Amino acid sequence: MPFLIDGHNLIGKTPDLRLDDPDDERKLVALLRAYLARVKKKGTVIFDRGLPGGAARWSNAVLEVRFAPLPKTADDLIAERLRREKNPRGLIVVTSDREVADAAKHAGAEVMDAQIFARQMLVPPPHASAKEKGLSADEVKAWEEIFKNRPPD
Repeated sequence: MPFLIDGHNLIGKTPDLRLDDPDDERKLVALLRAYLARVKKKGTVIFDRGLPGGAARWSNAVLEVRFAPLPKTADDLIAERLRREKNPRGLIVVTSDREVADAAKHAGAEVMDAQIFARQMLVPPPHASAKEKGLSADEVKAWEEIFKNRPPD
């Protein structure tokens, strides 16, 4: 299920991000890209006013970045997206805004609280298991002996 994310709402719920930071959107986009790639999902983040012409360069294969053109808000664009969506039940709307959450539920979309999403997004990726790290020197030597002493086909 793709995510539809209320950008500034999520910034307000994400530790170490502040709405008064002029670089807050860029920082959130970096976190979202890494998270979505890790969980192999896609998403759209919508911010209030910002870089309408510059949003395209912030988008990539896993994350579409949109800025609401004035006089519209991110909430307006999320509501429009929910109305246009052929299968709103296939979306997870990330917000703590009651009105946005109500609109999402009314459309049939799933809602995830922004604070819960922020915690999930900030969980560090798991370390590679020993199996993924490759063979030890002794294991390589053992396999070399097996193949060296193997009879020809």
